[in-house]
Parts: sequence; structure tokens; C-alpha cells
Amino acid sequence: MNRYEKFSTRSPGIIGGEHFRQYSVLIPLIPVSGRISLLFEKRSGNLRHQPGEICFPGGKQEHDESYEQCAIRETKEELLVSSEQVEVFGPGDIYISPFNQMLHSFVGTLHNYQNTFNTDEVQKVITIPLDFFRDQKPEIYDSSIINRPPENFPYDSIPGGRQYPWKKGTHEVLFYRYEETVLWGMTAQIAKSAVDLIDTYHLL
Repeated sequence: MNRYEKFSTRSPGIIGGEHFRQYSVLIPLIPVSGRISLLFEKRSGNLRHQPGEICFPGGKQEHDESYEQCAIRETKEELLVSSEQVEVFGPGDIYISPFNQMLHSFVGTLHNYQNTFNTDEVQKVITIPLDFFRDQKPEIYDSSIINRPPENFPYDSIPGGRQYPWKKGTHEVLFYRYEETVLWGMTAQIAKSAVDLIDTYHLL
């Protein structure tokens, strides 16, 4: 393979990706009362980061592990399951947060799950039927993203100086409400994406 062939088959990187914190989650599909449901966790109120939030099992990538290995490891630690119980069907989509976070999702299942969890990290486990997400559209709110350069920004080096017409953007914030559970933000985005993929690829 010459250098051009090697280059043509490379996987593209993400410019600035080294500044993003990398996380992985598993989106577990499990049977509950005869229906396939998505499994979520309510984070322990004793955690320093995002106590009480609803999320999928997962966490920050450690050195020398793949994104999938990270999702499996975190699921085992948080739900007290074995490697044999975790089956990954394949990768979901990547969620890129405007706040320097990149989250890699994986769709899978837990075999013979007995509602176990690590009480140091998880307050409780929540399941929501897959059909709920198929039938219910999320609430969508647009949050503004504003570019604010630092005080020492070299305005004299760009056309227009301090009057430069910076682009503005929006960040969609989604909400799902199921009984007493509110899913919102990143978790809601990932859930919606996963359900779309499940239906597109006829996984169930």
C-alpha cells in the first residue's frame, strides 16, 4: 500500500478533539414485564458531579482502553454485573457537547440482570419502555451559545476588530417525561438517537 492509499483509508480525526473529555455509556435494552425497556440509573446524591441526575451506565475513559471497553467496565462497576452478562450489539452515535465533552454510546443488553447496583454510585435503577420513546416526541428547547473572546484577544489582527460579526449558535436541550422520571439534556439526546438506530437497523 503506497502512502496515498494509506491516507485514503484513514479514519478522520476530530480537529481539537484532544481538548475533549472522553466518556462512554452503554444503552442497555432489557425485558421488563414482557416489554423491551431502556435501563437508566439515578445517580447517587452523594456524588460530587451531577448527583441525582438520570443517566445511562458509563463514565470517563481510562488510559489504554477502547470506548467499548470503557462502557463495559463502567456498567460492570455500577450495576454489579459480570462480563458474561454484558452483550454489546454495536456502537451508537457519538454525542459532542458544546462544553468539551465527547460521549461514545453503545447499544446492548444485560443477560439475567437481577436489579443489582452499586449504592455508592447509583441511587436506583429506572426502566422505561422502548415504545414510549417511539410514541412520544421530546420537548425541545433552544439554548443560545455565545462566543466571548478573552480580554487579551488580538482584535487588531482580524477584519472588523471589536466589531467582528461573530457567529451565534444554539444547542438543543431535549426533555422526556415518563411518569415521575424526567430525562433531559445529554441523556435524552442519546436515548432518542439510540431508539432511532434500533428502528433503522431493526435490532428488535
